[in-house]
Amino acid sequence: MDYGICPLSVVALREKPDEIATMVSQMLYGEAFKIIETRKHWSKVRLAHDKFEGWSQNLQIQQISEEDYQNLTQEESHRSLDLISHVESAKGIIKPILLGTVTSSSSFLKDVFEEASCHGAQKRESLLDTALLYLKTPYLNGGRTPFGIDASGFTQMVYLINGYYLAREAEQQSKQGQALSFIEESEPGDLAFFDDSEGVIDHVGIILQDNHVIHCHGEVRIDRIDHTGIFNRDTRRYSHQLRVIKKVI
Repeated sequence: MDYGICPLSVVALREKPDEIATMVSQMLYGEAFKIIETRKHWSKVRLAHDKFEGWSQNLQIQQISEEDYQNLTQEESHRSLDLISHVESAKGIIKPILLGTVTSSSSFLKDVFEEASCHGAQKRESLLDTALLYLKTPYLNGGRTPFGIDASGFTQMVYLINGYYLAREAEQQSKQGQALSFIEESEPGDLAFFDDSEGVIDHVGIILQDNHVIHCHGEVRIDRIDHTGIFNRDTRRYSHQLRVIKKVI
């Protein structure tokens, strides 16, 4: 088994080892992974924090030893709190990094990081502050950054920055936590899941105060939520059908 780390600000993970294949997720600077298959130009990786798998170009990853992988994944991760910040190499090269980056890996990568970060489990109220940082972020299938994000990527990153681990996809996230019987039982920070006409959970958002939800639909936005689902303020129609609300923390 080989191991690696993401040395760039953001790297695409693709469904197949091809530049035009669908992007299924992204890995951020400092995130470690296992390399489960290697080809001439591509590697299939499994991210340490959520076990999600995808194909990355070999030119965009850095191999590390098993010992380094264990050390990096066993220590408590520090993640950046600014939409955009930077690290600086010993040669003075400035590298931009994004909200949620694993800044605690910077010393291993021989970079210096001197801006705001957090680590460990934060208070529930911090989830909402973090979620609002992503407002107006455009939808991007597979995205995990303030420049493009999908629904489950949004909820995963908000929780991850605050020290809580969610799976990558909405259906997987819906299996975590405790189900609530009524929307009135929910608190800000709980997760609301929505399904399609065939009953497949395909969307997720974060409950806010006063029967509102923040979610990524076209962009990260705030809409009203009730027992039926999400009521889009712009179209004046329901956009998503509520399936279940889960309390994860």
